[in-house]
Amino acid sequence: MNIINIKDKSGKLYYVGGIVRDEILGIENLDIDLIYEGNAIDYAKSQNLEIIQINEPFKTVRVKIYGKSVDIASTRCETYPKAGHLPKVSDIGCSLMEDVNRRDFTINSLYKSVKTGEIIDFTGGLEDLKNKKLKVLHEKSFIEDPTRILRALKFRMRFGFELDEETEKLQIEYLKNINYDMCYQRIKKELIELFGYKGKSKLNMNEAFEIFVNENIYKLITQKTYKPSIPQDVYTSNYQWLTYVGLIEDLSRIPLSKNEQKILNDFAKIKNIKLKSDIEIYKAFQNCLAETAILYGNTVNKNIANHYLNNLKNVKLKITGQDLINLGLKPSKDFQKIFDKVLIEKFKNPKMTKQDELNLVKNYIL
Repeated sequence: MNIINIKDKSGKLYYVGGIVRDEILGIENLDIDLIYEGNAIDYAKSQNLEIIQINEPFKTVRVKIYGKSVDIASTRCETYPKAGHLPKVSDIGCSLMEDVNRRDFTINSLYKSVKTGEIIDFTGGLEDLKNKKLKVLHEKSFIEDPTRILRALKFRMRFGFELDEETEKLQIEYLKNINYDMCYQRIKKELIELFGYKGKSKLNMNEAFEIFVNENIYKLITQKTYKPSIPQDVYTSNYQWLTYVGLIEDLSRIPLSKNEQKILNDFAKIKNIKLKSDIEIYKAFQNCLAETAILYGNTVNKNIANHYLNNLKNVKLKITGQDLINLGLKPSKDFQKIFDKVLIEKFKNPKMTKQDELNLVKNYIL
């Protein structure tokens, strides 16, 4: 039975990778990966498919099938002239048996014929799916692409699989002899998928982070030997991955956006400050993104972070400096003291109106 209703007379069009794996596991997967044994662009044109986009160097084509956007790749070979970096593509249009060599794990190396429904397994992937084992295709797999270690952890969490014995040995060996000359943009992408996962069946990210630390996978990021703390809570946020990976502290190799760097910089400033009163907590975090407070909660004080995020974060004064001037006050440093006094009261009663705030100011002045 086809995964989606695609007609193919050539016998050279296949579903590949995760879509085949998940169908066998009985898991819904909306990402449809198709591969053509030959030139996918020529195939799409010969079938009069509606072409949306063409990637000429990789001979990949995006088409629309029954209203759905689908990518069709050409079979190809890949080599790694420089370990840890992007591979070099060669021999586009090669056989399936050659194409399979560029895959990460045996469970992702299954092809399913669109025409006949036959599953082609060159690597023992079906057996590994049955035994819930993750196995790389060759002994240099992690050396060529260290991001596969992070993908393995993601699959372990998502499917409850374990590394097979030889793959585990290869991982341990690589993490003892890491080549830090690698593409960290790819590492970041995998970290976001692992610790920022937002699928329907959420990963246990706390458990994933514990393995990430205890198995020294975090050393892909830093050579330091300290052990980061394990988060106590799971929060959902825009930069969720950073609320975990940020606990590593040394992220100098990871390319960060302006906001991501701000989260870490603000956390570094706040983490050693003792916060006691509501006003101190509010002022410490008010100009920070929520992820800074989450990091603080995961490492310093969970109760303070929760109190800020749940009770204080959205409290805002409605009065302004102009309102104080209208009351006859001259602009001065005392304005901030007045605002603080009103804010302390508003923490107790967040439903206060602007008039309530003004009344407090008048009483404070008197």
